[in-house]
Amino acid sequence: MPERPLRAVFVCGTGTDVGKTIVTATLLRALRTTGVAAQAVKPVQTGVKADEGLTSPRADAPVYAQAVADIHPFPALAPAAALRCFALPVSPHLAAAAENAGLSASGLCADIRKHWRLHKTADMLLLESAGGLCSPLNENEDMRDIAAGLDIPLVLVCPNRLGTLSDLGCALAAIGEKGLSLAGLVMTRSFPVNGDEVETLILEDNLNATRARLADVPVLALPYFPNFVWEDMAGLLAPLVEKLRIAIRAPLEENDLVRRDRKTLWHPYSSTLEPPVLNVASRSRGNRIILADGRELVDGMSSWWAAIHGYNHPRLLDALRGQAGRMPHVMFGGLTHAPAVELAERLVRRMPEGLERVFFADSGSVAVEVAMKMALQYQQGKGMAGRIRFLAPYGGYHGDTLGAMSVCDPVAGMHGLFARALPGQIFMERPRCRFDAPFDPASLDDARRVFDERAEEIAAVILEPVVQGAGGMWFYHPDYLLGLAQLCRAAGALLIFDEIATGFGRTGRFFAAEWAGVRPDILCCGKALTGGTLTMAATACTEEVAAGICADGRVFMHGPTFMGNPLACSVALASLDLLEENHWRTQVACLERQLEQGLVFCRGLPDVSDVRVLGAIGVVEMCCSVNTSVLQGYFVDKGVWIRPFGRLIYLMPPYITPADDVARLCAAVTEGIREGAHLP
Repeated sequence: MPERPLRAVFVCGTGTDVGKTIVTATLLRALRTTGVAAQAVKPVQTGVKADEGLTSPRADAPVYAQAVADIHPFPALAPAAALRCFALPVSPHLAAAAENAGLSASGLCADIRKHWRLHKTADMLLLESAGGLCSPLNENEDMRDIAAGLDIPLVLVCPNRLGTLSDLGCALAAIGEKGLSLAGLVMTRSFPVNGDEVETLILEDNLNATRARLADVPVLALPYFPNFVWEDMAGLLAPLVEKLRIAIRAPLEENDLVRRDRKTLWHPYSSTLEPPVLNVASRSRGNRIILADGRELVDGMSSWWAAIHGYNHPRLLDALRGQAGRMPHVMFGGLTHAPAVELAERLVRRMPEGLERVFFADSGSVAVEVAMKMALQYQQGKGMAGRIRFLAPYGGYHGDTLGAMSVCDPVAGMHGLFARALPGQIFMERPRCRFDAPFDPASLDDARRVFDERAEEIAAVILEPVVQGAGGMWFYHPDYLLGLAQLCRAAGALLIFDEIATGFGRTGRFFAAEWAGVRPDILCCGKALTGGTLTMAATACTEEVAAGICADGRVFMHGPTFMGNPLACSVALASLDLLEENHWRTQVACLERQLEQGLVFCRGLPDVSDVRVLGAIGVVEMCCSVNTSVLQGYFVDKGVWIRPFGRLIYLMPPYITPADDVARLCAAVTEGIREGAHLP
């Protein structure tokens, strides 16, 4: 059973010594006065020995206790708690290092969630940060990552003084970088106003300007109190307290979202009459998907094979923010821009030699449509108007738009419902020569037959090189592509490689075409192009194809509105940088080895037909279709995100996935099959 959702707020400051402890204590009093069983918690306390977190005069806990000492207590809930204490009075990362300890956001979040589970009478936790908003926990994380990991709102505390608006602007930008929400802002004074007119003007302007900027957020002020009058100060925070009390009474977020979802949304490959089981995702981090109830799932899908670097990678987000500040979008008709030019150049350098023209598209399906239109226009330009058919192998999948559907498997694919409305294409036997077996030249016999009988109709052959993806996760021998390319050249048909799923290293080669050393006439890529951050795809062709389309004053008849979107181009460039810097070959080779080691235990299990691994793809093929909804629920209970379909239980984790998590994914698959969770 999911644990009860955490109700908490994170009190942080624009810097140190800005009054966070006073604000936290005041909120504690105000909430308890109104009947809310709140507790103030210091996740990390520095300058205090481990056994003195509640008693040391240098600790914050005694201040919390003092604030509520004169009001009716909650006997089962102490007013204060300190989770980790370090003696050195410095930044958390230094204080922990001095005691040979380490801090991480995930570890502190686990501490907080455990504390929440143990204190079942608590309605809300008031978590006070150590130091400022961006005080480091380690070389990669800071205080914001605790709030992000818990997915809770912030109460920001800042001093009201000269320079406040500048400090506040930086703090709000830092909050926005992590996608955090602001529950309230409290301005404090550590010394009295001296009556100076200029100072009074500055303080009033700080409040007014901040309230105008944060129209939906309570912006409150605590004046200087030489002697703390807790009751008076609690009254000043009443608007924020009421907002927090409403949050406590609100329905469980995940239940409410699912209810609203089912009234308005339609999910992929699903029925509105019998809607699918839904899990509410609230955040992502690294190779984790975090659900609204706080559970973390190890991602085994890379979000449909796209998030190769994991989630929230700072380099990708920095590229996104940087380009958004310059130019988020501009039409590509009649205009160009540096991100698009540079991305096209980078792609051409990485694609098989001879692919020289890049046409950007919105998604993988659209990239396939573009490729098909290129082939048709090319053949028309060459005077071959009768070449209007595409030849594709059974077992292929190329997308859900009409043209793309027409070249998907017409028998075992998912688009049979539309067969009569789709353009009639030509199909041949699926490549039956396994990747891990000697090549059998006879596997091309059916392709030869089709070319002998219908070559004059064929504009192009389209297929997924080496790996057929959603059509069956089938790995076939690269030499098949060599033979097929020769047949295409002899027949005057173009060769289109759909590398939307296989591109950017997934199979162990940057593009799967490299396994065979074959250069197609047209190549489609997408999915991982932006590291799973934005939707984008590209279709590249040879100069010969481009010239054949554009000769005699003709133009290519396609132009998506968001073609060459600068945001997506910039993120794609950052993703390509990461691929090189993170040594993708090593990453994928390690994943291949780990998947082979982990999935080997599925061999010989009941109902298992085949187990195969290539690059960062691991597949367990069952004898019969699996019970998808039940099996996916089983995986979620095991703390992993795996989405099986048909007879396939497969893994395509992000390249950054640690070995322990790969083992965990493989173990979940093995145990699920062994326990029969896949059965109807």
